[in-house]
Amino acid sequence: MFNRFQQILDSIRPVDMSLTATVQAHLDDLTKPQGSLGRLEEIALKYAIATGTTSPAIPKKKIFCFAGDHGVAAEGVSAFPAAVTPQMVYNMLGGGAAINVLSRHTGADLEVVDMGVNHDFADHPMLRQLKVAYGSSNMAQGAAMSLDDTLQAIVAGMKLALEAREQGYQLLGTGEMGIANTTPATALYATLLDLPVESITGRGTGIDDKGLLHKIDIIKRSIEVNCANLGTPLETLAALGGYEIAGICGLILGAASVGMPVVVDGFISTSAAVCAIKLSCKVSDYLFFSHLSNEQGHRAVMQKLGARPILNLDLRLGEGTGGALAMQVIDASLKLYHEMATFSSAGVSGKNS
Repeated sequence: MFNRFQQILDSIRPVDMSLTATVQAHLDDLTKPQGSLGRLEEIALKYAIATGTTSPAIPKKKIFCFAGDHGVAAEGVSAFPAAVTPQMVYNMLGGGAAINVLSRHTGADLEVVDMGVNHDFADHPMLRQLKVAYGSSNMAQGAAMSLDDTLQAIVAGMKLALEAREQGYQLLGTGEMGIANTTPATALYATLLDLPVESITGRGTGIDDKGLLHKIDIIKRSIEVNCANLGTPLETLAALGGYEIAGICGLILGAASVGMPVVVDGFISTSAAVCAIKLSCKVSDYLFFSHLSNEQGHRAVMQKLGARPILNLDLRLGEGTGGALAMQVIDASLKLYHEMATFSSAGVSGKNS
């Protein structure tokens, strides 16, 4: 398992920045004042460079929503019971969740991945069953996952990305479902980005003030209990993460290894992206952060990464909802790139010299 993980990790290459001048020249030649389409131009440029072409097509899109339960839910860090995780998976399989609506709206295929839900699901055409375990262990009492199980989840995510590439997908999106998963995500941020727990811990599913203080205490305790096992990014992910987070991390690494961009959803998915970046800094060039989550701490994380999310809609649902919406913005930027006339082709006078 480790050999396959390392093989894919080693195959990740930096993007070809030599394409920048050609792509930028085309953007500047479009019939508009230079830079007047703002971040849409920036997005088109980044997508073209990430995909290694000066003529990027509108991509075939797929969103993977990874699901997993968390042992730390037993500490009372969520306003909802752990039973909600499988219930929401069933809701997604029935087409009734927000991500179902938005993935249909944006034209992205959707697959739900059972990476670690404490429930047995029957086969379903929309469900990929890759369960590593029936939920993580309670990280407030020890490591959330073993290193072997963490690698299994990462490699499973990697394989999903490689398979999607073979099926003709050109843009992937991440999503997640797992009660209590803002707790491990926050612990990962605090450890991997050296951010203070108090300032980045949010209310998740809607805990009250007392619950927030308790959640902060549990996160601090989890970091302290696992302090001897936080030496590397992989060890940190195993100690403080979760199976859906590890799966998303693998998806990002796998996609980068074949030059495929990934749209990262919100607070939880970003923690997986941070793990992926710490494992291979080259993946940053393939990532689009979809939105600034309303979950406390996400802004600090974005600032630490030097990242600019595409949208800011006060979303904090997860599931991949922000990613689905951001995919539409990426599509729009590419349509402008291809469909707008240029000064040289339309006979429109350019800027006075």
